[in-house]
Amino acid sequence: MKIKEGFILREVAGSYLVVAVGKAVKEFGGVVNLNETGAFLWKLLEKSSTESEMVDALLSEYDVDRDTAEKDIKAFTDKLMEAKLVE
Repeated sequence: MKIKEGFILREVAGSYLVVAVGKAVKEFGGVVNLNETGAFLWKLLEKSSTESEMVDALLSEYDVDRDTAEKDIKAFTDKLMEAKLVE
């Protein structure tokens, strides 16, 4: 899974925002606000990552159990797919 071209993550005053640029602006006119963990996962998806790779990265970065990490990543990626931000 990978973030579609035309979406960028920016940190503004301690907040993480995803905005569309270029052609993507026509399809997605909003802004996505992410927390620190969401931004961490977004950066993994910019480089193309599987859910399994994301779970492993989350476990090494944060104090969370595998079951919680798997559920949270599934919910996060489902929302990104629903918003058509990944391919």
